[in-house]
Amino acid sequence: MSRYPLSANLGLLCIFDKGETDGAFGPRHLVIHGWRVRGELDPDTLRGALDDVVERHEILRTEIVRENGEQYQRVHPPCSPELVLHELTDDGRPRDEQVDEFINAVEAGRLGADELPHLRAELGRFDDRDGVLVLIVHHTAGDGWSLHVLINDLAVSYARRRGLDVPALPEPRQYGEFSVWQIDDLAGEQAQASREYWGGKLRGGRMLDIKADRTLAPDTPAVYAVERFLLDAELTRGTTELARVMHCSPFMVLLAAYNALLARMSGATDLVVPIITSGRADQSHYDTIGPFFNLVPLRTDIDGCRTFSELVLRIRATCLEAYAHELPFSEVVAQAPEINKTYERDDNAVCAIQVLQFPGMTEAETVGDVEYAEVRRRTKSCQDTSDIPNGVLWALDILGDGEIAGTSRYNTEQFDRETMVRMIDDYRGILAAGLADPNRPLWAL
Repeated sequence: MSRYPLSANLGLLCIFDKGETDGAFGPRHLVIHGWRVRGELDPDTLRGALDDVVERHEILRTEIVRENGEQYQRVHPPCSPELVLHELTDDGRPRDEQVDEFINAVEAGRLGADELPHLRAELGRFDDRDGVLVLIVHHTAGDGWSLHVLINDLAVSYARRRGLDVPALPEPRQYGEFSVWQIDDLAGEQAQASREYWGGKLRGGRMLDIKADRTLAPDTPAVYAVERFLLDAELTRGTTELARVMHCSPFMVLLAAYNALLARMSGATDLVVPIITSGRADQSHYDTIGPFFNLVPLRTDIDGCRTFSELVLRIRATCLEAYAHELPFSEVVAQAPEINKTYERDDNAVCAIQVLQFPGMTEAETVGDVEYAEVRRRTKSCQDTSDIPNGVLWALDILGDGEIAGTSRYNTEQFDRETMVRMIDDYRGILAAGLADPNRPLWAL
């Protein structure tokens, strides 16, 4: 049994610790992705492949110890994850629609942070050669990037167990090793310079929040819902074209519209808006499973900003500065603790945003004799889904077909669905107006 210090990323989750039933260590704080699988999937062989990935990646069998004033990682011996089988009835509707509903049902499940391993799989089958494989990992053991590493490793192991000619995987680096590396990295000169940057950048600021529909009563368990939406191909083309012209990323254009929306809702001009990044600055851990994701607070002053194009340029400058000085959120909060006070309010909520950019296995890919294709274009909203530790989280995914798939995840104890739908409609309108005329005044978007 090995013991490692906590990473700063796990320290971030400890900030949002609300015990074993809610918050970052609760049984609903899960990361879940589904893949359409076409080809023969034998359940017994798949169970063996799941055992292989749990043995391969220590974090999937690592306990986060938080007792007697101590916090550390304790690695346990390999153990078998559960594989749940479902027979899906072909009811005449498009199978993609049924797949969407199936994944929503899985997202309403639970997996405790104290359960080992931190992995479960659910396989729904229309027939012997067409189904959907859903992987569930507790967020203390992984993130969206990790699930893409996991599905690749699982696919390779499954193929090799079937005797197919698929190259063996290289030896992985473990998350515990990353935790040790990170401690040394954060003791370096560059990290110290970044601390000074954040201390100055965020001085006097607080995370921007929006008014909730209801005040959250003390100790009320969160009940999260997800509202799904699509931005059409015209908006996507406009976003990528404006990004090209302004020498920035599509994310920066999308973030500019999001900031304009939050400024309209709050009346604020000093905007501190958190984004979610991959947190994988060290490329040697690209194929490591673990909670690397990071919360980065971006502060942008839009006072005197006249047009949407000017807003995009300010967002671009903010992003580039932040990327050059990225630190784990717990380190940033240590330099500017006042920014985190917003999370203590029970009548408002902080809104974070991320654009999904994961490596591999996002489009259809055949490994051995099975094709895997991530289910990314989802349109069915759900009133009972996996949690986030706090607030509202938007995610945007630029699809291969030219659309953008979006989600807004929110606590139904704080917000009505109608509020989220109105936010989405307003965001779509702001983005469309800004793309149609980037020189349009901000107040007219």
